[in-house]
Amino acid sequence: MVVIKNMSGYNIITNKSYNSQEEFLKQNIKCVFISYQRADKSEAKRIADYLISAGITVYFDEYDANLKLTYQTSSPAKVTDALCTGINNSSHMLVVVSPTTLLSQWVPFEIGYGYKKTDLAVLCLKGIPLGGLPEYIRTAKVIRDIYDLNSKISDWKGINKEILLKENTIIASGSYSNPLNNIMDSLIIDKY
Repeated sequence: MVVIKNMSGYNIITNKSYNSQEEFLKQNIKCVFISYQRADKSEAKRIADYLISAGITVYFDEYDANLKLTYQTSSPAKVTDALCTGINNSSHMLVVVSPTTLLSQWVPFEIGYGYKKTDLAVLCLKGIPLGGLPEYIRTAKVIRDIYDLNSKISDWKGINKEILLKENTIIASGSYSNPLNNIMDSLIIDKY
Protein backbone atom coordinates (compact mmCIF):
# COMPACT_ATOMS: atom_id res chain seq x y z
CA MET A 1 0.00 0.00 0.00
CA VAL A 2 1.35 3.40 -0.97
CA VAL A 3 0.21 6.48 0.93
CA ILE A 4 0.61 9.92 -0.59
CA LYS A 5 0.63 12.66 2.01
CA ASN A 6 -1.16 15.81 1.01
CA MET A 7 -1.69 18.52 3.62
CA SER A 8 -2.85 16.90 6.86
CA GLY A 9 -4.71 13.93 5.33
CA TYR A 10 -3.69 11.23 2.93
CA ASN A 11 -4.59 9.69 -0.40
CA ILE A 12 -4.20 5.93 -0.26
CA ILE A 13 -3.08 4.07 -3.34
CA THR A 14 -3.39 0.36 -2.85
CA ASN A 15 -0.97 -2.21 -4.21
CA LYS A 16 -2.42 -4.98 -2.10
CA SER A 17 -5.84 -6.47 -2.55
CA TYR A 18 -7.30 -7.72 0.70
CA ASN A 19 -9.35 -10.90 0.49
CA SER A 20 -12.20 -9.31 2.36
CA GLN A 21 -13.38 -6.05 3.78
CA GLU A 22 -12.89 -7.53 7.26
CA GLU A 23 -9.21 -8.16 6.52
CA PHE A 24 -8.77 -4.51 5.50
CA LEU A 25 -10.69 -3.21 8.52
CA LYS A 26 -8.36 -5.16 10.82
CA GLN A 27 -5.65 -2.72 9.70
CA ASN A 28 -7.53 0.04 11.60
CA ILE A 29 -7.38 2.36 8.61
CA LYS A 30 -10.37 4.56 7.84
CA CYS A 31 -10.38 5.44 4.18
CA VAL A 32 -13.08 7.12 2.06
CA PHE A 33 -13.40 5.85 -1.53
CA ILE A 34 -14.46 8.74 -3.79
CA SER A 35 -16.89 7.55 -6.50
CA TYR A 36 -17.80 9.94 -9.32
CA GLN A 37 -18.65 10.23 -13.00
CA ARG A 38 -15.66 11.17 -15.22
CA ALA A 39 -17.37 14.43 -16.29
CA ASP A 40 -17.27 15.51 -12.62
CA LYS A 41 -13.55 14.83 -12.12
CA SER A 42 -12.60 18.41 -11.20
CA GLU A 43 -15.43 18.67 -8.64
CA ALA A 44 -14.56 15.25 -7.19
CA LYS A 45 -10.92 16.29 -6.88
CA ARG A 46 -11.90 19.45 -5.00
CA ILE A 47 -14.00 17.35 -2.61
CA ALA A 48 -11.17 14.81 -2.18
CA ASP A 49 -8.70 17.64 -1.49
CA TYR A 50 -11.10 19.21 1.03
CA LEU A 51 -11.36 15.88 2.85
CA ILE A 52 -7.59 15.41 2.78
CA SER A 53 -7.04 18.92 4.15
CA ALA A 54 -9.47 18.02 6.96
CA GLY A 55 -7.30 15.04 7.84
CA ILE A 56 -9.45 12.38 6.17
CA THR A 57 -7.70 9.55 4.32
CA VAL A 58 -9.19 9.02 0.85
CA TYR A 59 -8.84 6.76 -2.15
CA PHE A 60 -9.12 9.00 -5.20
CA ASP A 61 -8.47 7.24 -8.50
CA GLU A 62 -6.72 10.19 -10.14
CA TYR A 63 -3.75 9.54 -7.85
CA ASP A 64 -3.63 5.83 -8.76
CA ALA A 65 -1.07 5.33 -11.57
CA ASN A 66 -2.09 1.68 -12.01
CA LEU A 67 -5.71 2.64 -12.62
CA LYS A 68 -4.71 5.41 -15.05
CA LEU A 69 -2.65 2.90 -17.02
CA THR A 70 -5.55 0.46 -16.95
CA TYR A 71 -7.91 3.11 -18.40
CA GLN A 72 -5.39 3.77 -21.17
CA THR A 73 -5.35 0.10 -22.15
CA SER A 74 -9.17 0.13 -22.29
CA SER A 75 -9.48 -3.13 -20.39
CA PRO A 76 -12.82 -3.22 -18.55
CA ALA A 77 -11.75 -6.30 -16.57
CA LYS A 78 -8.63 -4.54 -15.30
CA VAL A 79 -10.58 -1.36 -14.50
CA THR A 80 -13.08 -3.48 -12.55
CA ASP A 81 -10.27 -5.19 -10.63
CA ALA A 82 -8.62 -1.86 -9.81
CA LEU A 83 -11.90 -0.32 -8.60
CA CYS A 84 -12.70 -3.41 -6.51
CA THR A 85 -9.25 -3.20 -4.90
CA GLY A 86 -9.86 0.48 -4.08
CA ILE A 87 -13.25 -0.28 -2.55
CA ASN A 88 -11.96 -3.33 -0.66
CA ASN A 89 -9.29 -1.11 0.83
CA SER A 90 -11.78 1.52 1.98
CA SER A 91 -14.02 1.66 5.00
CA HIS A 92 -16.31 4.38 3.62
CA MET A 93 -17.57 5.44 0.21
CA LEU A 94 -18.61 8.93 -0.85
CA VAL A 95 -20.55 9.04 -4.13
CA VAL A 96 -20.43 12.45 -5.83
CA VAL A 97 -23.76 13.02 -7.61
CA SER A 98 -24.49 15.46 -10.44
CA PRO A 99 -26.88 15.30 -13.40
CA THR A 100 -24.17 13.45 -15.36
CA THR A 101 -23.95 10.71 -12.72
CA LEU A 102 -27.02 9.10 -14.22
CA LEU A 103 -25.01 8.60 -17.43
CA SER A 104 -22.19 6.77 -15.66
CA GLN A 105 -21.58 3.10 -16.26
CA TRP A 106 -19.10 2.78 -13.39
CA VAL A 107 -20.77 4.66 -10.50
CA PRO A 108 -23.72 2.20 -10.19
CA PHE A 109 -21.21 -0.67 -10.25
CA GLU A 110 -19.11 0.97 -7.52
CA ILE A 111 -22.21 1.59 -5.38
CA GLY A 112 -23.40 -1.98 -5.84
CA TYR A 113 -19.99 -3.44 -5.06
CA GLY A 114 -19.40 -1.19 -2.06
CA TYR A 115 -22.95 -1.14 -0.67
CA LYS A 116 -22.41 -3.82 1.98
CA LYS A 117 -18.64 -3.37 2.21
CA THR A 118 -18.47 0.32 3.10
CA ASP A 119 -20.30 2.98 5.06
CA LEU A 120 -21.97 4.58 2.04
CA ALA A 121 -22.83 8.29 1.73
CA VAL A 122 -24.00 10.32 -1.27
CA LEU A 123 -22.83 13.91 -1.81
CA CYS A 124 -24.99 16.14 -4.01
CA LEU A 125 -23.35 18.81 -6.11
CA LYS A 126 -24.97 22.24 -6.35
CA GLY A 127 -28.65 22.31 -7.23
CA ILE A 128 -29.40 18.56 -7.14
CA PRO A 129 -32.94 18.13 -5.76
CA LEU A 130 -33.44 15.25 -3.33
CA GLY A 131 -36.38 14.02 -5.41
CA GLY A 132 -34.09 13.89 -8.46
CA LEU A 133 -31.91 11.16 -6.97
CA PRO A 134 -32.48 7.59 -8.15
CA GLU A 135 -34.06 5.40 -5.48
CA TYR A 136 -30.98 3.16 -5.16
CA ILE A 137 -28.92 6.23 -4.24
CA ARG A 138 -31.47 7.47 -1.70
CA THR A 139 -30.90 4.33 0.39
CA ALA A 140 -27.63 5.87 1.62
CA LYS A 141 -26.99 8.90 3.84
CA VAL A 142 -27.45 11.94 1.58
CA ILE A 143 -25.11 14.90 2.04
CA ARG A 144 -27.01 17.81 0.51
CA ASP A 145 -24.75 20.76 1.33
CA ILE A 146 -21.42 21.90 2.80
CA TYR A 147 -22.97 22.03 6.27
CA ASP A 148 -23.84 18.31 6.01
CA LEU A 149 -20.37 17.49 4.64
CA ASN A 150 -18.73 19.25 7.58
CA SER A 151 -20.99 17.25 9.92
CA LYS A 152 -19.97 14.01 8.15
CA ILE A 153 -16.29 14.93 8.51
CA SER A 154 -16.91 15.52 12.22
CA ASP A 155 -18.49 12.04 12.44
CA TRP A 156 -15.63 10.37 10.54
CA LYS A 157 -13.02 12.05 12.75
CA GLY A 158 -14.99 11.58 15.98
CA ILE A 159 -14.40 15.25 16.86
CA ASN A 160 -17.06 17.89 17.54
CA LYS A 161 -17.70 20.07 14.49
CA GLU A 162 -17.28 23.28 16.50
CA ILE A 163 -13.78 22.18 17.51
CA LEU A 164 -12.91 21.40 13.88
CA LEU A 165 -14.15 24.86 12.84
CA LYS A 166 -12.11 26.58 15.57
CA GLU A 167 -9.00 24.65 14.57
CA ASN A 168 -9.61 25.55 10.88
CA THR A 169 -9.69 21.85 10.05
CA ILE A 170 -12.95 22.49 8.18
CA ILE A 171 -14.32 25.76 6.84
CA ALA A 172 -17.80 27.01 7.77
CA SER A 173 -20.49 26.35 5.19
CA GLY A 174 -21.37 30.04 4.92
CA SER A 175 -17.77 31.23 4.61
CA TYR A 176 -16.71 32.84 1.34
CA SER A 177 -13.34 31.12 1.74
CA ASN A 178 -14.81 27.61 1.61
CA PRO A 179 -13.30 25.99 -1.53
CA LEU A 180 -16.52 24.06 -2.22
CA ASN A 181 -18.79 27.13 -2.58
CA ASN A 182 -18.85 26.93 -6.38
CA ILE A 183 -19.75 23.25 -6.52
CA MET A 184 -21.98 22.62 -3.47
CA ASP A 185 -24.85 24.43 -1.83
CA SER A 186 -23.85 26.04 1.50
CA LEU A 187 -26.97 25.15 3.45
CA ILE A 188 -30.33 23.81 2.35
CA ILE A 189 -32.99 24.49 4.96
CA ASP A 190 -35.79 22.47 3.36
CA LYS A 191 -33.95 19.19 2.82
CA TYR A 192 -36.89 16.85 2.55
